[in-house]
Parts: sequence; structure tokens; C-alpha cells
Amino acid sequence: MNKANNQFIQKKVEFINKTSNSQSTLNEKWAKESITELFDLPFNDLIFKAHAVHIENFEPNTVQLSTLLSIKTGGCSEDCGYCPQSARFSTSVDNEPLMQLEEVISAAQAAKAAGATRFCMGAAWRSPKEKDLKHVTEMISAVKSLGLESCATLGMLKEGQAEQLKAAGLDYYNHNLDTAPEIYGDIISTRTYQDRLDTLARVRDAEIHVCCGGIVGLGETREGRVGLIHQLANMDKPPESVPINLLTQVEGTPLMGTEGLDHFEFVRTIAVARITMPNSYVRLSAGREMMDDGIQALAFFSGANSIFYGEELLTTENPSTIKDQELFRRLDLKTN
Repeated sequence: MNKANNQFIQKKVEFINKTSNSQSTLNEKWAKESITELFDLPFNDLIFKAHAVHIENFEPNTVQLSTLLSIKTGGCSEDCGYCPQSARFSTSVDNEPLMQLEEVISAAQAAKAAGATRFCMGAAWRSPKEKDLKHVTEMISAVKSLGLESCATLGMLKEGQAEQLKAAGLDYYNHNLDTAPEIYGDIISTRTYQDRLDTLARVRDAEIHVCCGGIVGLGETREGRVGLIHQLANMDKPPESVPINLLTQVEGTPLMGTEGLDHFEFVRTIAVARITMPNSYVRLSAGREMMDDGIQALAFFSGANSIFYGEELLTTENPSTIKDQELFRRLDLKTN
């Protein structure tokens, strides 16, 4: 890094230290008041601060690519108000069986060929049964043999299940908190916030990296977004990967018709996540199909350094790989 860049970064760090009482190191805790202060900053000041934190902790202009595949679609017994895979709602998503190993390998090979470095497998289960977990561990081992990082999201884990996934080679387990604990019950009633925290604890105990974030645009206030970041940033160890989803509304789900979230507020959430979790990857997840290129560019500037890459996210649309590659070219972004 040249002298001019070093001086530029130093000025940014000085600006942060002078204008914020909030903490920004991995092991320090964040008060809700401090997180609220960040959200309330003038927009340009906030993203400036977030960008400074980002380039202090990550290689600038580099984005990690993950591809997500639904290996078991539909028929879920949960009542998550945003999810078209719930058997409780009348949506266009059908209940399908667990995919065959060969199908998963083929999808993983295609993802790697397109440039993805992590392959994520999602199953619409409340919790995996042992007979199903056996098949999933085979998929994990196969994905690892291709030279990809592996990730899975299978619902709540019982005692011993995280260890089975670890033995198969799982690198990351995704289990989102979804929203702040104060409004969680308005979105989901079939599992508690503590259930989610218990699964995350089992993942940590098994020494699997944690992928945990949430969804914004559920109808929550800014206070709700503060509450979500507060929970994530104050974990004993913040998640290595923090997906921030923008609600994708699906006909037939209870949250269909919710007033859309202003995209600048979404960028604010990315920026606050970056400042409060400086060593975590912050991922642009669901909802990118609704964002124009300018909003995505602001999100990258504000500290997003990972995306879900590929034409579909479980059951909803995602920008095409060609469109993403063109955006990366225009923004001079490298991928890893």
C-alpha cells in the first residue's frame, strides 16, 4: 500500500476515533444506544466510517462468492411469516424430496465453474432427522472433495448433530436470528429465540464457523434493526459470516403486502453491521434482485464483501451470474 493510501486510511481512522464513542473491536460489547447513534448519523458520515473500518480489516475491493442450493424444498412445519416453504401457507412452492447426491454434486461443480468458492445447502426442515442427516453428510463430503468451502442450513440441531456435520467436513452452519428478540414472536411462533441461540451454541461447540444474520424489511422499525445488530455484535464471538437479507415478498405468505424498506436504510444496516462486526464477512443476501446497481455499489462501499451468487436463492430469484460479473467489472471488484 503506497504512502498516499496510508495517509488516507490514517485520516479515516482519526475521524472514527474523534466522532464515535462506540466500540469496534472483536471482543468489545456494543450498547443499544451506541448502535442507535450509528444508525442516526448522517448517511454519508455513516458509510464513510463503515468503509474505513472495512479497509482496516479486509482487502479492499474484494468480494467472496457463495452459491446457495435448496436440497430439500417445501413442506416445512414452521410458520416463519416470510417463508414460502412453510406447509402452513398457500404458495407456489411444492413439497419436494431430498435431492440425490449426484444432483448436488452437479450443482456444486457448476457453481465452482462460475466462480463461487463456497457452496451452501439449505433444507426446509424444522430439524434434520438422523436418516436425512446421513445423506447430507455425504453431500458435504462430496462438496469438500471439489475444493469448495461447505455450508449448510438445516434448521435446529440436536445434541451430537453438529459434531456429525463437522466430521463430514462442514465449514459453516447458517442459522439466522431473523430479527430482534422483541419482535421475533410477531414473525415466528413455532420456535423460540432461545431455540436459535441453542443451535448456534452447538455449532460453536463443534468448532464450525457460524453464519448468522437476519432479515430487514419485515415491517420492523429502526429500533428493530438496532436490536438485531445488538444481538449479533454481542455474541461471545460474532459470526464469521453475517448475511443481511432484504425481505422478498411472496404471494401467500403473511408478510406479503408489507411496506417496503427504503434501500438507503438497507445500506445503513450494512454499514452498522460492518462497524460493529469489523472482522466478519457481511453478505448481501436475499433482495438483491430488487436493488439497482447504485444501491449495491453503496453496500459494497459500506462494507459488504460477500454475496449469494447464482440465479436462485432457495426459491426466490437472484441476479444472474452474468449480471453480477458485469457489475464487478464496472466497480473494479475482485472475487475470491
